[in-house]
Amino acid sequence: MIALDTNILVHAHRRDSNLHEEAYIAVRELAEGIRPWAICFHSFVEFYGIVSHPKIWEKASTPEQIENQIAAWKESPQLHVLTESSIDLPALLDTARKGKVSGPMIRDARIASCCFVRGVSELWTADRDYSRFPALKTRNPLV
Repeated sequence: MIALDTNILVHAHRRDSNLHEEAYIAVRELAEGIRPWAICFHSFVEFYGIVSHPKIWEKASTPEQIENQIAAWKESPQLHVLTESSIDLPALLDTARKGKVSGPMIRDARIASCCFVRGVSELWTADRDYSRFPALKTRNPLV
């Protein structure tokens, strides 16, 4: 199963992103395809925070636009929303330790550990920081 990192979601949603077209096509192909794909619940939280941030975007996304976008992705019958539970904490701590993570990079460790625990075979991301987690296969579908 393929999972999408937050940055792919942001680029797919924000038409003013310089990588919008590539991300939109990549997400659309997954959403309309027959392969299972996934988004970690935490990525939805990060997505909301980023696209609604008025210091990042000249015109930030509204709550209604964000809710509509998430609802559109969730219409894909192949989408799995990967949620976390207390049993994931040991995996997160192990991932953070092995990746020598500190500070804000814990967000990447959280997504990586979610993928590990849920059996994700590949994470699509434009973020090279995931190289800290060599056990997680990554691919940048925007290049």
